[in-house]
Amino acid sequence: MSPLEFLHFKGRIGPSGGPHNTSEWTLDYPPLFAWFEFGLSHVAQHFDRNMLQVENLNYASPSTVLFQRLSVIFTDVVFIYAAKECCRCVQEQKGSRDVLNRPSFVLAVLLLWNFGLLIVDHIHFQYNGFLFGVLLLSVAKHLQSQHLQGALLFAILLNLKHIYLYVAPAYGIYLLRSYCFTQDNKDGSIRWMSFSPLRLLALGSIVVSVCALSFGPFIAMGQLPQVLSRLFPFKRGLCHAYWAPNIWALYNVLDKGLAVLGVRLKLLEEAELPRASMTGGLVQEFQHSVLLSVSPSATLVCTLLSILPAVASIWLRPCGARGFLRCLLLCALGSFMFGWHVHEKAVLIAILPLSILAVESREDARIFLVLTTTGHYSLFPLLFTPTGKQDRGLM
Repeated sequence: MSPLEFLHFKGRIGPSGGPHNTSEWTLDYPPLFAWFEFGLSHVAQHFDRNMLQVENLNYASPSTVLFQRLSVIFTDVVFIYAAKECCRCVQEQKGSRDVLNRPSFVLAVLLLWNFGLLIVDHIHFQYNGFLFGVLLLSVAKHLQSQHLQGALLFAILLNLKHIYLYVAPAYGIYLLRSYCFTQDNKDGSIRWMSFSPLRLLALGSIVVSVCALSFGPFIAMGQLPQVLSRLFPFKRGLCHAYWAPNIWALYNVLDKGLAVLGVRLKLLEEAELPRASMTGGLVQEFQHSVLLSVSPSATLVCTLLSILPAVASIWLRPCGARGFLRCLLLCALGSFMFGWHVHEKAVLIAILPLSILAVESREDARIFLVLTTTGHYSLFPLLFTPTGKQDRGLM
């Protein structure tokens, strides 16, 4: 299966450049992920060639399931390596000889045995362990002051799965402020004359090169609009089929409650209320029954307002790489709380990096305990799937 065939199969584009409806499950991954799948297909053909047939939907032979699970386990090596690099970045306690009490050991346990990844993604066919590994490796490179490597890894990550746009503002503001501007004034404010065009050019070249590799073939074929329409499926609805415990879940509950109350008080006619589901997961339109329907632009404004204090802080008073890491966490949580069509698993984008801070500070450890307890609890609905779909996962 070629990268183009993979995109056709997943419903991104048809041979003529229009929508392709071979599968109801549209691919909401950037094109670079197709190249990743293309590489896997060369190994998959030795397990079962039938899994590579474009029209072979819902195919789940024992050999196919075995290959998918082995491929997930193999690519999780990236996550293991990223955990190792993160452990190198934590501040060790002086005089501590007990291995079990060393922050690096605790961090390794928190990352490698993360409850959310263990119960949801390590045997899941979306390779989230691999993707989270790239994120953590990028963060580690910034903590090690290897900013160009960190920027390259994050650019690759964005072109593998664009959900990481949630934390892109933290990367963009931090690199512009702390890498492109090389000096600060004595009071910590920015020294405008220290701006380095060469550093900005280096960062821009990295981003443009990765995006050109990912999107270039589709731009050349005039299929970029189709790619973007699949990447941002706004018609899927405000909430995912599996509700993320955010502000819009509460909004939906309030709307349902008001609708039921309105019908019982005979203030509303049940037959006139909208029937569309708000959480179907597939592409569809919906309207709220009583409250105003929320548009994608409204969620974008709410998200930007929620992360504005964090990005403003690292611009006005940067606190080094750990200040960037805190900003990344707040961007992830702000997007989780107010974003459009958020999946529960997005909470892991905040939980995993927070592990680094949690082993160095008691205050951060308290926050980590609360976030991991509530965040992992919200993942429980993903464990219960209809009979016969366990092997398919949530693809």
